[in-house]
Amino acid sequence: QVQLVESGGGLVQPGGSLRLSCAASGKIFNIGYMGWYRQAPGKERELVATITSGGSTNLADSVKGRFTISRDNAKKTTSLQMNSLKPEDTAVYYCNVVEQLVLGAVKQHWGKGTLVTVSS
Repeated sequence: QVQLVESGGGLVQPGGSLRLSCAASGKIFNIGYMGWYRQAPGKERELVATITSGGSTNLADSVKGRFTISRDNAKKTTSLQMNSLKPEDTAVYYCNVVEQLVLGAVKQHWGKGTLVTVSS
């Protein structure tokens, strides 16, 4: 069974920084995309950032220039460095891992989420 464990959420003042981390464990062998999504109260879950196994990244326009995603393929981890945080970044952040299976099939795995609150 695959588990994704997130860490690093918390309360931060506007303009501050946080670093989220996610570690995949269990029987997961071929990881494609890794990424982060977030869901604010009353809103739908939205993409924040993704990174391929080769290191190519994609970030939502709302976080470009402020957030950076990285990954360690050997350790099966991904991190999200969040700088210049704004109140509108307040949300539960979810780690997402796409496992590549045989014949082109994929399986998505989700973490339980970690709360990020940006408030003075």
